[in-house]
Amino acid sequence: MTRRCIPVFLSLVGFLILAEPSRAQGNLGPITIGAGMQTSYVHTDTAGSNSTDQFQVNHARIYISGPVTDGIEFMFNTDYDSVTNKIGVIDAVAEFAISPKFNIWAGRFLPPSDRANFYGPFYSNDWAVYNDGIQGGYNSVFQGRDNGVAYWGDFNKVKVSVGGFDGGSAGTGKSQMIGAARVQVDLWDKEDGYYLNGTYYGDKNLLAIGGASQIQDGRTASTIDFLLEKKVLNGGAFSIESEYSDYNRLGGFIGGYKSQGIYGLASFLFPKVVTIGKLSGKFEILGKYAKADFTKGPTASFDQKTTEVNLNYVMKQFKARLMMFFLDKRFNKIQLDTWQAGIGLQVQI
Repeated sequence: MTRRCIPVFLSLVGFLILAEPSRAQGNLGPITIGAGMQTSYVHTDTAGSNSTDQFQVNHARIYISGPVTDGIEFMFNTDYDSVTNKIGVIDAVAEFAISPKFNIWAGRFLPPSDRANFYGPFYSNDWAVYNDGIQGGYNSVFQGRDNGVAYWGDFNKVKVSVGGFDGGSAGTGKSQMIGAARVQVDLWDKEDGYYLNGTYYGDKNLLAIGGASQIQDGRTASTIDFLLEKKVLNGGAFSIESEYSDYNRLGGFIGGYKSQGIYGLASFLFPKVVTIGKLSGKFEILGKYAKADFTKGPTASFDQKTTEVNLNYVMKQFKARLMMFFLDKRFNKIQLDTWQAGIGLQVQI
């Protein structure tokens, strides 16, 4: 069998090598390929349980994007799910760029939602993002994404997006379409593009206010977010980030509950470059406090208070950073108090 298959295989390879490129192969523009990883060591202590120590691969991503033709680009990104130990599709998007004021995206991507959902774990300012019961609580297929179509546009310092998304695939329990919209105003420097950052490490003086809402069959999820970042001391940066959320039977972090919450985050990036062996970077300190209330659920109402502290060593902004963190989550009832301490490493190419 092997002897019979080898000549056929070699003939096929020769045909592929000698064949003229197809139209698709011949007209491709430059393709961008990248990858990213977050890995960490975490010590976890939960009330009434034994503590645990884990080495984790939190995320591992592959990024591919490039032009199809003038005005059309394609983006395809994947992410490793540490819970299921599988790789899933986070972005598969056809991007129609008519002008900065008129863009249409279709496929799977982040719907109009809060800033935290738009920056994700790789472009957040803190390590333990999405642990406060507030940030990024919109329904999704995977990693905040959903299948649908959206319009977005940059109008100088105003950014607008609106779209329709698949409710059934997002796990809402209903098949009706989800309508989503977001408006953002940049009062100082402007932010270009659809996705956002949680910090710019002093590259921008930013004062941005955004509001987003999603609706499905009378149920709503709404947020208001705020980010101020100011360059200081010739290379340093001071940041304040905040968000208010109201998940009214759509989205949220604990099924069956309506929830509201607010958090505040402050960080300071020291301007001095510190060299450790062959590494060079800047230290950043960060503190965050959040309170979320869970009401009108299947059992008694309760609240969650979350405190996070980071000491970060930023070597190449989002491409290389080391983040030491402490996270404390406390509940007045129903849930168990938990605290974590650890160190996380992020690299991207």
